Amino acid sequence: MTWFFLSFLTAFFEAVKDAFGKQSLKQVDEYVVSWTLSFLTGFFLLPLVIISGFPQLGNQFWLALIFGGTLNSITSYLYIKAIKVSDLSITLPMIALTPLFMLITSPLMVGEWPNLFDFLGIFLLVTGSYLLNIKEKSKGYLAPFRALWVQKGPKLMLIVALIWSITSNFDKIGVQNSSPIFWLFAMFSFITVLLLPMLLYKTPNPRQKILKGLPILLPMGLFCSLSVMFQMEALTLTNVVQVIAIKRTSVVMGVMLGYLIFKEKGMKERLTGTLIMLLGVIIMTLF
Repeated sequence: MTWFFLSFLTAFFEAVKDAFGKQSLKQVDEYVVSWTLSFLTGFFLLPLVIISGFPQLGNQFWLALIFGGTLNSITSYLYIKAIKVSDLSITLPMIALTPLFMLITSPLMVGEWPNLFDFLGIFLLVTGSYLLNIKEKSKGYLAPFRALWVQKGPKLMLIVALIWSITSNFDKIGVQNSSPIFWLFAMFSFITVLLLPMLLYKTPNPRQKILKGLPILLPMGLFCSLSVMFQMEALTLTNVVQVIAIKRTSVVMGVMLGYLIFKEKGMKERLTGTLIMLLGVIIMTLF
């Protein structure tokens, strides 16, 4: 069960990183946050790369880096934008839908097929996402789903979940063709380079703004590096969908942090929906 412990640590540090990210957006814009997060994560991983050494690269490494890195650069920006424009308690649960999308992408990309319990998990994921906006039901039975799509934060995070269902498989390919630490360093370095033109174009005086937000951006980068490091190690021990499923427990932690730190409203419905989604994730994982 080592993979389970590593995946849980991934979830914990992911939730803490999100809280720091939400807080940092009060000082700097999403372009600064997304670029600095990638840069600092790579920076914190560099000593581990030096210690572990340069691995032998497999034939599929560069293909995985180009496609996975390009898609992850898109999600890096969309993720930060999503938590900026909407509450954590309504936005973060959307990423719990990643295992749902992976029931399609994982068989096609890495040959991992779903079973009966996966489909039960899908039902619970959809039910939980419905309950997130259950107050909208007075406008029609499909109104809770429409509310998720209309609100900008959840809509952006749903796109992130869909893209992550693809990039998680590229992560496994990348790890198999290098090493967990080196893959992460290469990935975040690649994302940093791709996001730099957008930062320079969208943000006046980016250097000054990065220095201004550095006290809160630094721990965000540290927690992100810890999260992805544990995730990549877990991917070497079990299937992609199991690691990502446990990682998604971060949404419950994130919802609670949204209530405790940012005093977000509607927690009864949102926490109930999130817990049902988490139950679906756990069923998909255990069976």
